[in-house]
Amino acid sequence: MATHVKPTPSNARADFYERIGAHSLAPLWEVLHNLVTPQPVTTAVPAMWRYADIRGFIDEAGELITAKEAERRVLILENPGLPGQRCITTSLFCGLQYILPGEVAPSHRHTQSALRFVIEGEGAYTAVDGERTTMRPGDFVITPSWTWHDHGNPGNTPMVWMDGLDIPIVRLLNGSFAEKYGADEQAITRPEGDSPARYGRGMLPLGERPTSLTSPVFNYPYDRTREALEAMRRRDQWDPCHGLKMQYVNPLTGGWAMPTIGTFMQLLPKGFKGAPYRSTDGTVFSVVEGRGTTKVGDQVFAWGPRDIFVVPGWTSHRHEATEDAVIFSFSDRPVHDKLGLWREERGRS
Repeated sequence: MATHVKPTPSNARADFYERIGAHSLAPLWEVLHNLVTPQPVTTAVPAMWRYADIRGFIDEAGELITAKEAERRVLILENPGLPGQRCITTSLFCGLQYILPGEVAPSHRHTQSALRFVIEGEGAYTAVDGERTTMRPGDFVITPSWTWHDHGNPGNTPMVWMDGLDIPIVRLLNGSFAEKYGADEQAITRPEGDSPARYGRGMLPLGERPTSLTSPVFNYPYDRTREALEAMRRRDQWDPCHGLKMQYVNPLTGGWAMPTIGTFMQLLPKGFKGAPYRSTDGTVFSVVEGRGTTKVGDQVFAWGPRDIFVVPGWTSHRHEATEDAVIFSFSDRPVHDKLGLWREERGRS
């Protein structure tokens, strides 16, 4: 009579896992330490794109395909730690869009929220739901979710701007919808400057107001931002980690200008040596003025005007400025705030 051999614990478990796997089940106890981690873990890595190194590729893209053919002629800034995922952090997309004189990027809309931060050139416009705004370097422009938008360049010089979108967030939630307008340019129904006149002067019109979660002011001009930074400089109250950092806001609520993307501008005075800092939101930085360095983890990025670098969430970094520097940045902090997940950690300089 054959003797039954009792399987060892490891063999019994393997057999059990195989059998439950056929029923689309899996043992949590084998993977819990990877799912619920003691601290944030990301495969995104610190990275930098020096504008001088990639500017030639932008021109080359302009020779290879028209803005109309491409619909959006954009070179994606893909995080080296996230190959093939087409994103700069696990939750954000970033790219550089190029539009030549006389071109129009056709009108469309999508559920993803988008920002434009102008890097180079002058004279192009963005049209959003019937209103145009002319874009200049340093301007922060919003395309709210599900609004018709197109871009055109009636000027004489090429324009480059940075696109930031919440594509990975919308993809995670399976909420992506998109439509083409049916014509290259949408009908213009409001004069340029209508939105800032209604909502950007410290006053609000009585009666019905926008119900969107996004700011009704969709262009925040750099000259006004720079003026605000200089006014705040006179108070000489510098944050030990950020220098002087200001948040773009929705004038209707005083909260974030966009529901899923936080946007900021900061001034680092010449000689600034920041204290180490980390927070749970992954952040993309775009240098407007000045030069300096940022140590991210064990890497040091030496940056200047138009350079872009990314700091993944919960990654220690510290800024130093060799001359007065102004830096735009965007992150997924509004989502962290809404979900009660946001944390920061400050070190000493």
